[in-house]
Amino acid sequence: MAALMNQRLRSSVRAFLSIVLVLCLGSCSAGGSAGLEPFQSPDGRYGFLFPTGWTRVQVSEGPVVVFHDLINSDETLSLVVSEVSNEVDLENIGSSDEIGQKLFDQVVSSQDTSRKIELIETKKRESSGHIFYDLEYSLSLPERTRHELATITLDRGYLYTFAASTNENRWPKVQGLFERVINSFTILI
Repeated sequence: MAALMNQRLRSSVRAFLSIVLVLCLGSCSAGGSAGLEPFQSPDGRYGFLFPTGWTRVQVSEGPVVVFHDLINSDETLSLVVSEVSNEVDLENIGSSDEIGQKLFDQVVSSQDTSRKIELIETKKRESSGHIFYDLEYSLSLPERTRHELATITLDRGYLYTFAASTNENRWPKVQGLFERVINSFTILI
């Protein structure tokens, strides 16, 4: 009887240790994607990671994909897809600084003048054979200031603008998460 109980105890301990080992290896192999869920477009053209617990919101105009945090509802991810000429190349349009400034000039000129945008940093990166321009900026509105990250890329006649946004007070807490999300955007086909 004692031998049977010891055998069951050892089996339980082995099972427990196996589960712990699987969980540890899974979180280690996630490579910084812990707390993130995958999203892929229905046509398989693009994909990205979004924070666990965020929910997709359907919008009638504007972005083709929008997610927001259920707890901090002003934290959002959005993807705008615009059709452009097939011959357009991101680098031919301009540098990341020039593109960022052009976009912000259009937003400010098309909106009321109470909005102020400050371009904080731009970077060019290459991933999976595509050029990406990453933009970090601050958007001052009359009632609050927002901090945003965006990435822009072109593929087969489409301009993809993927952005993550939060209020300035939350930025220090979500900066690393938002950077992982923005860097996860990829063209799949």
